[in-house]
Amino acid sequence: MKRILVSLILIAGISFGVSAQDNVWRSLSEVSYKISEDEWGELYVPVFSDNIKDLEGKVVEADGYIIPFEGMFKPEHIILSSLPIAECFFCGSGGPETVMEVMLTDPIKYTSNRVKVRGKLTLNSDDPEKLMYILTDAQLLD
Repeated sequence: MKRILVSLILIAGISFGVSAQDNVWRSLSEVSYKISEDEWGELYVPVFSDNIKDLEGKVVEADGYIIPFEGMFKPEHIILSSLPIAECFFCGSGGPETVMEVMLTDPIKYTSNRVKVRGKLTLNSDDPEKLMYILTDAQLLD
């Protein structure tokens, strides 16, 4: 009985760890927007939930698809989308909460397959030239 209980606790712990990482996109979707203005006109500024704010500065894992931008692939600076390219924020119906900039420590090769990365999450609500989620010091996971 003791052995079964220990096994169940271990399985629950492993499952919780995996699901907590797999749900980073779900947590990042808890964002709303306020309308602000700059010298070029109106812009939507993200208002992050407390759950999102709790993730800032922490190492998180995110899986998704590499989205080429500016007409090319940059092997150390990618855009990662939780959705396939046809549904992503830039090409389809996904919102801005479904993409993040990823600054990799080592260059990677482009693939259309799903990838997983790990890095430190930075929130951006000030620079409209960047995405609102940025992963720094990121590494590609196998």
